Amino acid sequence: MRIPQIYAGKKGRCPKCNTILTVPKPQPRSADSDLSDAERAKAASNSSPYDLTLLDVPREAKAQDQQVEQAESAETTYERLRRLQGGSIIQQAEQIPQRKLPWIIDILLYPVSKPGLVLIAISAGIPFILRALTKFLLALTLAFGPMLVFLVLFIIVHWASLVIFMLYVSWYVCECIRDSAAGGIRAPETAGVAPGLWDILRQTLKSVVCLAFFMAPAMFYFGRAQRTDTTFWVLYGCGGFLLPMGLLAVVMFDSLRALNPMLIIASIFSTFFLYCGLVMFCYGLCMLIAVAAYFLLRSWVLGYLFLFISSYLALVGAHLLGRFYWKYQDKLNWEL
Repeated sequence: MRIPQIYAGKKGRCPKCNTILTVPKPQPRSADSDLSDAERAKAASNSSPYDLTLLDVPREAKAQDQQVEQAESAETTYERLRRLQGGSIIQQAEQIPQRKLPWIIDILLYPVSKPGLVLIAISAGIPFILRALTKFLLALTLAFGPMLVFLVLFIIVHWASLVIFMLYVSWYVCECIRDSAAGGIRAPETAGVAPGLWDILRQTLKSVVCLAFFMAPAMFYFGRAQRTDTTFWVLYGCGGFLLPMGLLAVVMFDSLRALNPMLIIASIFSTFFLYCGLVMFCYGLCMLIAVAAYFLLRSWVLGYLFLFISSYLALVGAHLLGRFYWKYQDKLNWEL
């Protein structure tokens, strides 16, 4: 790939393997080492002020046109790369927004942007509308039997739509982690990104596998012992402690190979006290979700308010993970 020199030192994802790469800085080169034989012959013919192939065009004018064409080609290449990656190339340092409020308050306002609020609203609104329509069709079916066909079809569409939408929400949460890792302080705009169903499913499967990887020991012990004793809670606590770093690594590397225990443990030890603070914030968000579930899941109507709160807190948690990488990526040494 050819990238304009102004992006040297910045980070972006390879369109082939999706690995986070740093655009290398240009190395100084000698004047003659990289010249081909044809270029040396052409350089030797510089005694004439005109190009030998186009005698009616001054070389200075042609060189200027070539520079403009090369600049346009470089910009075109960069824009094409941005489109391939959904505009996910990390912004330049001078474009990174700064917080105007204390960080403890501002992190809770991360979803307060138009894209974030729209996603949170429809994450509760669409399931509520589909549920209400299902109840309406059920009432019509009780009054008019042939409506049963439409009720069955609608139920199938209902659950298929919910599954696809929940997959999209999971994909958006991962995009929020990447955006926060690039310095973003509000939920990103993804209107220009049109992920395919396979991309959404692949990202969700990675998140589910990551969750299962760390919680499997506790679940396996519970399945064998059929009780929640001290051993269960120790395994559960260890899995919950490792999960944030594992999920961050899987999202940033965009690969399940990031679940390497050596990588996860080394990253935790290199940022131990800072990481403990991150885990405490994540546990706090989980406690808020648990409290909301206790009070709101008693009614199917209030259950959709629970979806609203859970989606909001999920975006806040994604911001915490991404921001952790943004601040302490040098200590993580993941570039190595």
